[in-house]
Amino acid sequence: MELIAIVTVLILIQTIFFGFEVGKARGKYNIKAPAVSGNEKFDRHYRIHQNTIEQIIIFIPSLWLFGYFVNVNIATALGVLFFLGRFIFRSAYLKDPASREIGFIMGFLPIAICLLGTLFFVTKSML
Repeated sequence: MELIAIVTVLILIQTIFFGFEVGKARGKYNIKAPAVSGNEKFDRHYRIHQNTIEQIIIFIPSLWLFGYFVNVNIATALGVLFFLGRFIFRSAYLKDPASREIGFIMGFLPIAICLLGTLFFVTKSML
């Protein structure tokens, strides 16, 4: 479970980093709080951060459940895939939001695998 803890911490640090980028963009593009829109480049940073938060709310619990009930090593690999996918999502979204598919898929697949895998193995163990 230690590996899952390391991956979780990296994902949380990544989310904080994305938040710092929003703050930096807020200053660069003169977006005064509490506004969350006003410049397309700022909006992209903001959406990257918000989308990441939306994803980790689901992913982190599912990652730990999968690691506990299914397999720690596979869970760790899925966590790394999610982590890398978020950076790819960020890079693509900053260039052109329409090009974010690969990064999105790299984040969505680990979520789906963790949720469905946990559900399958826990249900199977109960029968």
